[in-house]
Amino acid sequence: MKPLVAKVITSSFELTNMADAAVTIRTRKFLTNRLLQRKQMVVDVIHPGLANVSKDELRSKIGKMYKAEKEVVSVFGFKTHFGGGKTTGFALIYDNVEALKKFEPKHRLVRIGLAEAPKGGRKQRKEKKNREKKFRGVRKSKKPRKE
Repeated sequence: MKPLVAKVITSSFELTNMADAAVTIRTRKFLTNRLLQRKQMVVDVIHPGLANVSKDELRSKIGKMYKAEKEVVSVFGFKTHFGGGKTTGFALIYDNVEALKKFEPKHRLVRIGLAEAPKGGRKQRKEKKNREKKFRGVRKSKKPRKE
């Protein structure tokens, strides 16, 4: 049996942020997954001296890099390296929106606005309300507790 070999393609894209500082987006470990109708890759964002770049902005820039619409790009799992300046995560570019809706987990669809978050049940909402009503903090309550 032949091992699966992925081509290592590195691409980079410069974008200017609010402070006119350059942010570089590099992709590596690019793999075409025909079974799931997508392209998948590891994304490195180099942002020296800046806060993290928003996922929404990353989706649009990665879409431009690979000539795809923003709606079919999914980014997730970003971790900022110690000291800042470099963030690494994953990106998936689907062939179409139907494939995205079929294969992406529901919580990611909710994050990008393609699905509705399920509302909790009535009992769950009431229990949450009552938990929040319970007294918390360092102040004493008006009535002393019976012990």
